[in-house]
Amino acid sequence: MRRLDGKIIVVTGAASGIGRGIAHVFAAEGGHVHVTDVDGDGAERVAGEIASNGGQATPFTVDVSRGQDVQALFRAVESAHGRADVIVNNAGLNVRADFRHLADAEWERIREVNLDGVVRIARDGFGLLKAAGSGSLINIASIMGHRGMRQLAAYSASKGAVAALTRALAVEYAPFGIRVNALAPGFIETSLTERVLRNPMVNKALIDRTPMRRFGTSEEVAKAALFFASDDSAFVTGAELAVDGGMSASL
Repeated sequence: MRRLDGKIIVVTGAASGIGRGIAHVFAAEGGHVHVTDVDGDGAERVAGEIASNGGQATPFTVDVSRGQDVQALFRAVESAHGRADVIVNNAGLNVRADFRHLADAEWERIREVNLDGVVRIARDGFGLLKAAGSGSLINIASIMGHRGMRQLAAYSASKGAVAALTRALAVEYAPFGIRVNALAPGFIETSLTERVLRNPMVNKALIDRTPMRRFGTSEEVAKAALFFASDDSAFVTGAELAVDGGMSASL
């Protein structure tokens, strides 16, 4: 039996990168995945990929910074299924800038997606997770929420807040049978990190700081997310799992 057979799943930011990897792995494990992204065409494409592999997927165009989009998504899921067994809060973005030159509009956009969006999904999806009886909310944080790196202060602040929110919600949601955990990926080869990793000097510096001497893949993050989504983690809540090749453990 597959680990997510019959489960109703929502993944935000699923048109590419880590979200796409999670959508594919969860569908392969038997889940019906609602593939959501601000890039509606991308969500359609990923849902089509899943269907062509024999899985179940429904695409939605959702901008997590817009409350009406999030509410419409959960109304549709409730109407179709009456519950959500797993919700993955993956949508995110980054703007690289020296903090002293960071424009208000840039900070606000990072906050609106990386933190406010996570809050909306976690809050507005609560009823559907409760209806499942043993729901799992998975937030995608980052090791940058715990470490400092030049030009990533705003991103780090938003992801650090996600980690703190995860711990608080784990306590608040536990009486309702909902587990809340977070993944903290390191440097994963995705479209979000592609431009940075193309720089030979940055690439080498990051590899040198990673004990496993390579970058991660979206599928490797997805496999870690699968642990939190499945009954294998039935007694785990409030945890943050680093998926970073040992970077956060290294001096």
